Amino acid sequence: MRRSTRRPRTGLWRLAPLGLGLVLLPLGSVAPAEAGRLTVVELFTSQGCSSCPPANANLAAISRRPGVLALSFGVTYWDRLGWKDVFARPDYTQRQVAYEKPLGQSGPFTPQMVVNGRASLIGNELAELDAAIAGAAVLRAGPSLAVSGGHVVIGSQASPPASLDIWLVRYDPRQVEVPVRAGENAGRTLAHKNVVHDLVRLGLWKGEALDLPIARAPAGQHTAILLQAPDGGAIQAAATD
Repeated sequence: MRRSTRRPRTGLWRLAPLGLGLVLLPLGSVAPAEAGRLTVVELFTSQGCSSCPPANANLAAISRRPGVLALSFGVTYWDRLGWKDVFARPDYTQRQVAYEKPLGQSGPFTPQMVVNGRASLIGNELAELDAAIAGAAVLRAGPSLAVSGGHVVIGSQASPPASLDIWLVRYDPRQVEVPVRAGENAGRTLAHKNVVHDLVRLGLWKGEALDLPIARAPAGQHTAILLQAPDGGAIQAAATD
């Protein structure tokens, strides 16, 4: 049976999310793992996409696994179907677009999952996701990395693979349920987990030891740090508080 994959027919839309009522359900967060050695799974999803809810559920399932950092990014290009995703931001859409050429894709689609910035798959089949995680390149090339107490600490590396972008990610580890009132999912209440609320590039790491002070996360949110090759490249190290 052919899997459903949603691709936009035209370009990208810059639409602001709506502030709507949400229901928060407390759940566990990512379990501790060796510093800098998390497997990063990014889901690019939209509340305006009828194919996305199973992928949202799969991301929630793997978010509870030790050693996995699962992140949900809302994209904007399905907002035109009548419902503006309440979590979507244009910079998340641009992050997805940056991945497509390096990963051999013809363009962005939903629901897409990207594992360690190195592999792309349709996110609505858990068995395929399990295989992708099992086969993911272990993040051992990058430096040691930790985030705690308002600081990001990166170890030195004599021969770094290349300069890497330092990305700060703020995400909500709780399950969030959003009632959708229009578009393809009208009348449904969609569950999300580990929703990303902020994405900031802090600068470049060039092999030196760094201790970067950062602001504490807003109440209820966690902080993750990704060291990643520029322009949608591979993630070399990742850590969360």
